[in-house]
Amino acid sequence: MDEYIQDFIRESEENITELNNSLLELENDPNDAEAMDSIFRTAHTLKGNFAAMGFQNGSNLAHAIEDLLDEIRQGRMDVTPESMDHVFAGVDKIELILAEIEEHGESKTDPSATIEDIRNTLETADEAPDDDEMNDEAATETTAAEAALSRLDDPSALADVDVVFHADVEMRDSQMKGVDAMFVLGEVTEQLELLGAVPSVEAINDGDYDDGFDLFITGGDEETVDKIVTGVGKVEAATVSDVTDDVPDAVPEADDADDADDADEMEDSDPDSTPDPDSADDSDASDDSNESDASNESDALNESETSTEPNTSTTKTQVDEIQSIRVGVDQLDDLHGLVEQLVTSRIKLRRSVEQGELGSASDNLDELDKITTSLQDTVMDMRLVPLKKIVDKFPRLVRDLARTQEKEIDFEMEGKSIELDRTILNEISDPLMHLLRNAVDHGIETPDEREASGKPRTGTVHLRGKRERDRVTIEVSDDGAGIDADAVRTKAVSKGIMSRQEANELSDEEVYELIFHAGFSTTDEVTDVSGRGVGMDVVRNTIKRLDGDISVESELGDGTTISLSLPVTVAIVKVLFVESGEEEYGIPIKNVDEIRRMGEVQHIEGEEVITHDDTVYPLIRLGRALDVPGETKNGDGMLVRVNESERQVAIHCDAVSRQEEVVVKPFEGILSGIPGLSGAAVLGEGDVVTILDVESL
Repeated sequence: MDEYIQDFIRESEENITELNNSLLELENDPNDAEAMDSIFRTAHTLKGNFAAMGFQNGSNLAHAIEDLLDEIRQGRMDVTPESMDHVFAGVDKIELILAEIEEHGESKTDPSATIEDIRNTLETADEAPDDDEMNDEAATETTAAEAALSRLDDPSALADVDVVFHADVEMRDSQMKGVDAMFVLGEVTEQLELLGAVPSVEAINDGDYDDGFDLFITGGDEETVDKIVTGVGKVEAATVSDVTDDVPDAVPEADDADDADDADEMEDSDPDSTPDPDSADDSDASDDSNESDASNESDALNESETSTEPNTSTTKTQVDEIQSIRVGVDQLDDLHGLVEQLVTSRIKLRRSVEQGELGSASDNLDELDKITTSLQDTVMDMRLVPLKKIVDKFPRLVRDLARTQEKEIDFEMEGKSIELDRTILNEISDPLMHLLRNAVDHGIETPDEREASGKPRTGTVHLRGKRERDRVTIEVSDDGAGIDADAVRTKAVSKGIMSRQEANELSDEEVYELIFHAGFSTTDEVTDVSGRGVGMDVVRNTIKRLDGDISVESELGDGTTISLSLPVTVAIVKVLFVESGEEEYGIPIKNVDEIRRMGEVQHIEGEEVITHDDTVYPLIRLGRALDVPGETKNGDGMLVRVNESERQVAIHCDAVSRQEEVVVKPFEGILSGIPGLSGAAVLGEGDVVTILDVESL
């Protein structure tokens, strides 16, 4: 049962993400039929899966959401931010129920309050209007039956029938939709008379329908029709209504049928084309609200992570870890083939050793080395996960933040198909969320402020991913206010980080680096959302721990771009091993530019330096920097010059021993953040070697 629970949880997580994104598409374009179809498929799947697994609370909630969305689909409710808030609140509650099931195997959350809120919204939408309003709206109100009638291939077939019933049939989930529908149509045609269907009978028999279909029936009373239709085992639910009065009295000529349908559709669409005075009033009120709150929006770098509404996705402070990945059959076949080769090579090597054939054993070792290298590459490829696995949750985050702060924001994502190692994706999900929250909270201005600055009222936030050889670059950018370098300098001086003279000597690029200083902020105000102060130091530490880099570009008034450069796979790196005193350390080969014997040391302003091609490099003596036990070679020894792209410095050590590929495990907990140290590696003989971080040494 646990296996089924895990499959249910993983599938439901994907469905919730898909549902959120489809809802956002619908909110942006209420006429997006594809998004609406996707929403109903996903909501129906969630409802069925929760019911099948015995979690009725989740199923009931999904059913209520489905009912609300059906009101929108049938045109009885408009797609507004307020109505979508109710839908999103329901989806959040389903996500909470799912999290409880994953943690405890059951859910004790009672969604009745959320369901009641959704039902109240439905009742409000269905409340009868005043008499005058009723007369005005009666002609334009569209029911589900009328919508089905307008899509019927031949409405004239219903014109001369005394009594016509419309059956809105909802089918159960099935892998054989066409077969299930055939049972329903067979039962109807056997006991009643089928006048028409939407979609067509042929399409229904082929299974070409979403969650159900519409039938127009005669040959019995309403109760009989309802009993026959709902009595078929494949039917989830059915609603039967008398639509005789809705059928056109006159039979149109064949040539005029299309014109009649077009006229009906035009009549149905009139309400959408007529401005709603109430909506206009709401819009004006919203503008007034934005204008009055503009002075309260902080464009500074803020430092709070707290919220008064912890249950909303807006305040969610972390993304769930990736618990499962999908592996192609071809990759599994490759892995199986390599394991077979590994077993064969092991047998051959054992035989060579037992028979004392050292030459043959050496050949077998070479073969084993090739196999293990291929095995490593295959496993690393299997661990790669598309960036979309974590970023698909971000559009909802941006939407909720924008709603909370009354901002208008377009969120765009590129490069979602780029793949990174699962461990790296898990680590960067929270930093990316933090950067997006900052972009919305402090980057993008309010609509009124943007308009006053000559910008469009709607701001834009971009998240871009791109692959460059063995590195991936992820950028979070906004077209907002940008970072005020002078304000950052002033705050740095007031907090005692540096003197006024030192601050004035910094370039703007160097000033931007101050936002990564722990506790740095340009304001004492506390808001619901994080700022570019507290938290940004954690972002940088996380990226550095993954052997990545982070940089900031900003233009006052034009926006900010923060770039992350990360390795594609986990840290299996080639390391240069050096000795100092009684200790051995590793330096990543990619950081090394030159290795040579220790030469002449010069002194500039009391500091030891060496020169190379007329370039001066500060000298770091490893034994002294790390307080290495045992005697070190103070004058002799070896010199390791670091790549200038990493740091313009040279490291003195006693000896350089060898190069080797190792798995680097980054330091965590109290060991993380120690200057000069990035992690450790376990060698083949079991020894643990510390890996140096040349940037912070």
